[in-house]
Amino acid sequence: MSSTARAIWDDALISYDFGPGHPLAPVRVELTMALARELGVLDKIEVVGCVPATDDELAMVHKRDYIEAVKRVSASGGPDLSAGLGTSDNPAFKGVHDASALIAGATLAAARAVWEGTAEHAVNIAGGLHHAMAGCASGFCVYNDPALAIAWLLAQGVGRIAYVDVDVHHGDGVQALFYDDPRVLTISLHESPRTLFPGTGFPGETGADGSAVNVALPAGCGDAGWLRAFEAIAPPLLREFRPDILVTQHGCDSHALDPLANLMLSVDGQRAAYAYLHRLAHETAGGRWIATGGGGYELVQVVPRAWTHLIAELSGHPLDPATQTPPAWRAFVRERTGETAPLTMTDGRNPEFRDLSGGYDPADPIDRAVMATRQAVFPLHGLDPMP
Repeated sequence: MSSTARAIWDDALISYDFGPGHPLAPVRVELTMALARELGVLDKIEVVGCVPATDDELAMVHKRDYIEAVKRVSASGGPDLSAGLGTSDNPAFKGVHDASALIAGATLAAARAVWEGTAEHAVNIAGGLHHAMAGCASGFCVYNDPALAIAWLLAQGVGRIAYVDVDVHHGDGVQALFYDDPRVLTISLHESPRTLFPGTGFPGETGADGSAVNVALPAGCGDAGWLRAFEAIAPPLLREFRPDILVTQHGCDSHALDPLANLMLSVDGQRAAYAYLHRLAHETAGGRWIATGGGGYELVQVVPRAWTHLIAELSGHPLDPATQTPPAWRAFVRERTGETAPLTMTDGRNPEFRDLSGGYDPADPIDRAVMATRQAVFPLHGLDPMP
């Protein structure tokens, strides 16, 4: 599947740094770009720079007084708990506004490229800060770059936008900002809010006539169950909604090795999800696809491989999962982290799954989660919730 694709990158994007010991370590993005470069992935995609989002652009989704509070924290490095900065999740640091605005600007650049037709697909792996709310930081996120891209596209006159979030955590910030806007369909597949932050994302959160869709998966869900749930929910809704543009968030913290969550996916299962979303972008949105990174806290074994697969998928030149990681990259990993890098681009899994055509099993917790979502949302879209 070929396309004109663009990756947005600036070395300054790694300045979004909450300090030593924080799970959202910028080295994960640095190692991803290094791996993609060493494997030749970046030779097959146009790589362009970006500029920070302006205050007026940020104000499309964030309150003005919040932006001013972030700028004050940025200048002083001191906390402002009313803005959500200075907590263990969101430590205050000097330069936080500039670093956050650059990430937002990178996702805006991706949106602009797709809207203007200079690229069919565009990706900002440093983005995906989906927890930030209109008036406060939350969950490691200061400015909500996917929401900003959506708001900007709506302002340009885009009629329908679908947002699919595959991060292990509920995409609460994006959902909240567009909860009552029928032009935006948000679909989030995540670990159940009963066991994971942010405690939202139940099937009954349906927005404006079904514009919010939440699949709350049980802890322990692996590749086959996750892909079964995805196939049962996202494709039918996207085919019915027919978005003008597809926006996706690719937190890879659904992996079994991630230290902050409890799903059990492999890099191979995540790669399969990226390929499925690529096909759906072409089938339902005319190929117009904007992708971001997101969560992911296994910094060496998971994030670089997962997001290198994502960039390769967007480029139209997906990597053979058996590909060896380059020796130069492994040496760089050792130098930067002291850890031993993975040897290949696969976890050795074959992510197969059964669809719902054979019916569902009410004793299976994954099938129960799927059916709870279908029953809550499908009738609002004129779809039959039963398989």
